[in-house]
Amino acid sequence: MPSIGLAHVSGDSMRPTLAPGDRLLVLHGGAPRPGRVVVARLADGTVAVKRAVERRTTASGRPGWWLLSDDPDRGVDSRHRGPVPDEDVLAVVRARLWPRPRLL
Repeated sequence: MPSIGLAHVSGDSMRPTLAPGDRLLVLHGGAPRPGRVVVARLADGTVAVKRAVERRTTASGRPGWWLLSDDPDRGVDSRHRGPVPDEDVLAVVRARLWPRPRLL
């Protein structure tokens, strides 16, 4: 069952959409779609905010998501770690709450 939570942006990889310090409203258990911003656990265990781009198959043959940074010159994403399995996409970002509230 989906539940609401909060997330905090700590890096520059999602600029210009999101900046360090932004606070996000997230839906745990929400269904990602291409173009949506998500919170995911990358293969190295890092939890990151990234953009879901498309469905892909992971190296182990499981379904997953290709996740990218909005700023391709910053951060680590699927270009470095590969597709993220569905179960590691932890939440879908619904809105930025602070500093300038807006739906995402």
